[in-house]
Amino acid sequence: MELNNIKQSTLSHYQRLVRDAILRVTTSLDEALDLQELAAPACMAPLHFHRVFRGLVGETPLQLHRRLRLERAAWSLMKQEDSILRIAMDAGYETHEAFTRAFCEAFGRSPTEHRTLSREQHGLRGSDDTQRPLSHRLQAACGIHADGPDVDFPADTATLFIHSGVLDMQVQIEDRPEIRVAALGHTGPYNTINTAFEQLAGIAGPAGLFANPGASMIAIYYDDPESVPARQLRSAAGVTIAAGTALPDGLKELTLPAGRWACTLHRGSYSALGDAWQRFLGQWLPQSGHRLAGNECYERYLNNPGNTREADLETLLYAPLDA
Repeated sequence: MELNNIKQSTLSHYQRLVRDAILRVTTSLDEALDLQELAAPACMAPLHFHRVFRGLVGETPLQLHRRLRLERAAWSLMKQEDSILRIAMDAGYETHEAFTRAFCEAFGRSPTEHRTLSREQHGLRGSDDTQRPLSHRLQAACGIHADGPDVDFPADTATLFIHSGVLDMQVQIEDRPEIRVAALGHTGPYNTINTAFEQLAGIAGPAGLFANPGASMIAIYYDDPESVPARQLRSAAGVTIAAGTALPDGLKELTLPAGRWACTLHRGSYSALGDAWQRFLGQWLPQSGHRLAGNECYERYLNNPGNTREADLETLLYAPLDA
């Protein structure tokens, strides 16, 4: 019973943080969303908070913000006489063309077609009024929608959060010592960090760092791709080193603190690691009874992509926990 109470308390803790964030999203549709500020009350890095948010809501904060803006725009096209350009600007688009592209992608028709269809349906009489009404809502995992000029924030928790049932993810809780890392910083899209690993190998290999017992390749990602431009994303490619090991020129030392860590194994393509992290922090963590501590989540690579089939790649994901 005590364990269940702890897990429920943890779930309630993360749901409360996400609920507060949802409220800020739904009341700021006329403003650009500040993702850094949104994550601040949670005392978590935006990268990790948005993973928790997506796990509970089914969308990232930015995706929710954009969808609600488009739903409100679709409602305005059906109910109001404002020009399409005015509605586009209210939805955060600077040009008619940009709004039309986004609207077509979301609804499968142009804003003009949406308005025309709405007026035609509104004027139908007789047997034709059995035609399926045009909707301004988009498909979403949660029950949050813009049903007018403003979003009515639902009081029912069941409409805020998705419930995925039992999570099939094996997670180990480990007490780990402090770990030293010889690292090379990387700035740019996360999927280009392989260039940093190539440079790391050119420095660490001749220095004998890979020969140290237990040496492992790791990566740390610091920024949230939704709130930081791709060219400015910061990460680090590193190799673990033993105490007393001297660092060669060109590498800096990072320290992963001692403490309790949650660890799960991902098998398969590196391209699916983002989804693995989302399930780890966005679904397992809120239901686990544990809370995240610090921002030093990292990946540890167990085999070499140069001589391993993509389906056989193994990556350990580590997240620090409160004591």
